Amino acid sequence: MTSTILFFIGGLAILILGADLLVRGASKLAAAAGISPLVIGLTIVAIGTASPEIAVSLQAASLGQGSLTLGNVLGSNIFNILFVLGVTALVAPIVIAEQLIRYDAPIMVGVSVLTFLLVLDGKLGALDGIILIAGFLGYTVFALRQSRRESAKVHKEYAREFADTEKHTAWNTTKNILFMVAGLGLLVLGARWLVDSATAMAKAAGISELVIGLTIVAVGTSLPEVATSIIAALKGESDIAVGNAIGSNIFNLMGVLGLAGMLAPGGISVSNRVLTLDFLVMVFVALICIPVFYVDDNVSRGEGALFLSYYVLYTAYLLLDASRSSVLPAVTLFISFYVPLTFIGLVMFTVRARRSKKQKRNVTT
Repeated sequence: MTSTILFFIGGLAILILGADLLVRGASKLAAAAGISPLVIGLTIVAIGTASPEIAVSLQAASLGQGSLTLGNVLGSNIFNILFVLGVTALVAPIVIAEQLIRYDAPIMVGVSVLTFLLVLDGKLGALDGIILIAGFLGYTVFALRQSRRESAKVHKEYAREFADTEKHTAWNTTKNILFMVAGLGLLVLGARWLVDSATAMAKAAGISELVIGLTIVAVGTSLPEVATSIIAALKGESDIAVGNAIGSNIFNLMGVLGLAGMLAPGGISVSNRVLTLDFLVMVFVALICIPVFYVDDNVSRGEGALFLSYYVLYTAYLLLDASRSSVLPAVTLFISFYVPLTFIGLVMFTVRARRSKKQKRNVTT
């Protein structure tokens, strides 16, 4: 068991290193080619930080371990919003850009619902994967077109992070290509170690691959998003912090699950348990962003704490259910009251806040 844990940690470390090298090399090459920092941030960096999820999910799908693939994607999406944005908001309240409120957050909700509808038949097949990939390509084109309309403030934020600061020499170009190749190689190796060790850990502990994917694997593969968002928040670059989390969620569903559905032999089976719990939690997590973002156009520390409390409760439920704990009924009862009441409270607060804003605008005009 010790060697299995060491392989898991080693695989995770290799994945993160591979993602970092891939993002570094690709973003520098794109900058040298004259691509704007905003486009680099919205595409190359967003996909690069999600590359651990891609590598692990495709590796698991190719081996017929669909539960691990689903657990990784669904768990990562839940983690990105509840934990990453929760912690980021506690570090510094996050101001939400207009585009994220009007377009990206609703798109994330729509994609979450679409994915749920596609798997209602109990399977994510090749056709479902093609639909999701087509949606991802359409979203990428839309995001690039919208980037032209972004404010100067947003462009400056991305320029500070992803501007071209390197001299265009043959050595630098070669170095960045080597970074990309090494990054891809490490992602493949790390994914193999992580999937094999996660499967062995699940069998040894008597826990399903799904739960391992929803918790340990999802958290591990989401670490690049955690680092990117928290660092951006500390620098006051809230657009990057929120955009990274939402963009990764959209890509996880359409890009990662889409590819996995297309490449998995016979598709990926989706159990009734996943449909009635984990998929619904993911959709709820996407939905809750709408009232939170609309209240004063930010995520406050209080809302960040609420997000974190949801994540703690969800994780606790998974672990207690997996271990068949005697306290599970009490925790389930608490969750069944706590989550609906807080969500209704958020919606009511949102309605009041929007009415108050509208009245103030009417008075000033």
